[in-house]
Amino acid sequence: MLTIGLTNLSTAVVTDSLTARAMGSGDLDVLATPAMIAGMENVCMNCVKEHLEEGQTTVGTRISVSHISATPVGDTVTYTCALNDIDGRSLRFVVCAFDSAGKIGEGVHERFIVNSDRFMEKAKSKLK
Repeated sequence: MLTIGLTNLSTAVVTDSLTARAMGSGDLDVLATPAMIAGMENVCMNCVKEHLEEGQTTVGTRISVSHISATPVGDTVTYTCALNDIDGRSLRFVVCAFDSAGKIGEGVHERFIVNSDRFMEKAKSKLK
């Protein structure tokens, strides 16, 4: 059952493929902002995954974050989230990211509960 206060944590090592240079969001070999955002979305998705009904998933609909410190290749990033609001099928999380030196990112992420099959049918219908 989905309840306010659910939390989750995940970790990832910064590899060359996650750098700003590799992702095209910059030209330095540090954790790319898009990679940090993906980590934040992932920790939120997994936070509620086991609490959804069969055939449901969540999709990201909004994110507002600050990337406040650079993380070099080889360091480990820890992503945390807390579900702090449920409004029907809309979920809002507080998200943070930390490396070995401290906080590197923070913000708010919103996800929406959808039926997986119906969502994909609608997305694929755009190709017709």
